Amino acid sequence: MPLSNYIINDVKPLLVTDKMSDLQMLFNQLTYSHMPIQDANGTYLGCISENDAYCFEKEISLTDCAYATEGFFVRKNATWLSVLEVFAQNNANIMPVLDENNNYLGYYELNDIINLFNETPFLSEPGGILIVEKGLQDFSMSEISQIIETNNGKVLGAFVSKIENDLAQITIKIGQASLNEVIQSFRRYSYNILSETEDDLFVESLKERSGYLNKYLNM
Repeated sequence: MPLSNYIINDVKPLLVTDKMSDLQMLFNQLTYSHMPIQDANGTYLGCISENDAYCFEKEISLTDCAYATEGFFVRKNATWLSVLEVFAQNNANIMPVLDENNNYLGYYELNDIINLFNETPFLSEPGGILIVEKGLQDFSMSEISQIIETNNGKVLGAFVSKIENDLAQITIKIGQASLNEVIQSFRRYSYNILSETEDDLFVESLKERSGYLNKYLNM
């Protein structure tokens, strides 16, 4: 289903000439973090957050607090992942959708976009999650795919989940493979394994040897 089919139109934007009391009333009735504002021609001007709305007197018009508007939005042809990114960047649960002329078309709800993510193979298909770490300049997605596919696995999804101190952490969803064999291959390619799995025989072997060593030293 095209993402544009999720555009909602049940809440109309307020006009910039409306009163702040109208905006506060909407926030009392709804659970949205922001509400869109437009001019008389239907051109989107931005959103005002619920937190900001209650900082103003009820009698003023929205024109008087235009400086408090936040200008985030997405286009109708945006992908669901880019829409999710804008949601995260603006700490919002409502996302205005505009056409190429900046006319307001409706909005996306955060829950609808998250549900689309839940339907991707990364979450819906069976498999194992692995988090690996390597130097930011030393890893490549092609190498990661090669390591997994060499062990008869399938990459169901992969993304860089953290970058810190010139190290990149990559979260991978792997299907149709023994995670233990994949883990040993990653270690041979100098990747650190950050996630713990029941199949990681390397770690279990170290624990077992450590136990034998302790018994020997205590004899």
